Amino acid sequence: MGPPAGRDEGWFTSLYAAEYAHIVRYGLRRLADGDAAAELAQEVFVVAWRRRVEVPDRSLPWLYGVARCLLANQWRTRRTAPDLLPISDVELARLGGSSGADTTVGVADLRAALATLGEIDQEILRLVGWEELTVSEAAKVLGCTRATAAVRLHRARRRLVEAMSDRPAQSRRRPVLVTIREDL
Repeated sequence: MGPPAGRDEGWFTSLYAAEYAHIVRYGLRRLADGDAAAELAQEVFVVAWRRRVEVPDRSLPWLYGVARCLLANQWRTRRTAPDLLPISDVELARLGGSSGADTTVGVADLRAALATLGEIDQEILRLVGWEELTVSEAAKVLGCTRATAAVRLHRARRRLVEAMSDRPAQSRRRPVLVTIREDL
């Protein structure tokens, strides 16, 4: 029967070239090992090739959803909590627009506060903040409606602010995730 129209090796090569680095970075933010992140990306593209009929034109959220499912399957298999990496100094500076000593204090406080949140709160904040997805795209990754994702994001932000308010007053000078992109 052959591949679907327009979903041949050339299409796949273009998809791979355009999105591979995004998927590796997604894995690096969630795994403690660069090799594991690259392996995750490879698995994502194996699924994309096998299910190429289902891949939408705006493929990145769909690929993130596949990566998320693959990670969830791995975590269930291991029956342990994921080794999630906290936000990096560079990412915090990009998100919060801060620099210097404020960033160092902010990173430590944000890492501590983020670690107190549940996995779904961390994931929605990562998808919208780090992966720069809209709320609608994050909903596709999470397998929920846009309204549900918007509520989850709102609650996650509120919980993060509450967790940050437990930190020393000097670290609360600059709100960190206020600049996250939304499509509300």
